[in-house]
Amino acid sequence: MNSFRTAGDTRLMNASAPVDDPHFPTRPIIFLALASFASLAMIRSIDVLLPQIASEMNVSIGAAAIVVTAYVLSHGTTQLIVGPIGDRLGKYKSITVACGLSAIVVAICGLAQTLSTLTALRLLSGFTAGWIIPLAMAFIGDVVPYERRQQALGSFLSGQIAGAIVGQAASGILGDMFGWRSVFFALAGLFTIATIGLIYELATSPRTRAADRRPAAPGNPFRDYGRVLSSRLARFILIVVLIESALVFSVFAFIGADLHLRFGLSFTTVGLVIAAFGIGGIAYAANVRWLVDWLGPRGIGNAGGVLLGISFMTLAIQPVWWLAPVAVAGIGAGFYALHNTLQTVGTQMAPEARGTAVSLFASAFYIGQTAGVAVAAPLVDQIGVPPLYAVSALLLPILAVVFTRRL
Repeated sequence: MNSFRTAGDTRLMNASAPVDDPHFPTRPIIFLALASFASLAMIRSIDVLLPQIASEMNVSIGAAAIVVTAYVLSHGTTQLIVGPIGDRLGKYKSITVACGLSAIVVAICGLAQTLSTLTALRLLSGFTAGWIIPLAMAFIGDVVPYERRQQALGSFLSGQIAGAIVGQAASGILGDMFGWRSVFFALAGLFTIATIGLIYELATSPRTRAADRRPAAPGNPFRDYGRVLSSRLARFILIVVLIESALVFSVFAFIGADLHLRFGLSFTTVGLVIAAFGIGGIAYAANVRWLVDWLGPRGIGNAGGVLLGISFMTLAIQPVWWLAPVAVAGIGAGFYALHNTLQTVGTQMAPEARGTAVSLFASAFYIGQTAGVAVAAPLVDQIGVPPLYAVSALLLPILAVVFTRRL
């Protein structure tokens, strides 16, 4: 994988990760993981509370769902603009500001009295929180040498995965006990704690500022998109991550409905089965260091593709429902193994405009999910979900091999 390194990236690594300091910037990354936890928790935290919101604001559940759509829309589209700005202003500094603004806006969400106000605030909170994860990945790319970057990104992933799991589960508990507004106040508290930690690191850790010492290129910062897209490697990686997210999440979105219709599972049981995805992801994140030493990046990527194939095929042909949580956990572990390898290479697409490159990577990931679900939805009505499981089971291992051959 050393072939991906450029002279500019080597100079940057020498400046920001000196050879006499073999340690990861652990504490700065911990606070980034906490901010990412809060950002991911925001995406799914309101789903289970829609009946409460609808009841209090005297609207239907379908109408109340606009608060979910508004957040996902702004969170995803924001990825397209944060990179060039983060490259110019400083990634860790930009994340700190975005996290602080998120704390304020999310707290105000808990005070909203009308659906239109809550929708506007959710739209704004998606914009502020959407800065955090792509710029955090780019920052890790700046300060962690490439040979150790997959381990660092794997550890950073644990915060995202935990946020996705806890966001839905904890919001249901808090909503039952204290009402839906309490969830926003709890999330605002998380953003506040993360902001305090990020400010402390900015003030005390030179590593948080080291990658921002190079002078910004003159001219329009959004010209960096052309610079990134002119790279054959960047175009290849963006296409791979778009296809990966489409193949995984286009069918994953329908697992719950399939289990309910095929096996008559309750929605509570379905929710527990889907939660196994996060458990698989946590298992990967907890073991990423020795996996890198044992298999190497190419081996991890291929193993992820194979595990995805086996897991989706299990869902396609399973004769009993209790195989589903095992398969979903396998999908979680396989996805994060493949995606973490993609992320690692993605941070290397354009070292001189890393924030822009990672923002494009994140955008491709969201676009792939959206396009995949749009294509899969009418097919589900016509042929059912199991044939789509089989398609993903066959294509994902092939995609992994095509990708890893470039390594």
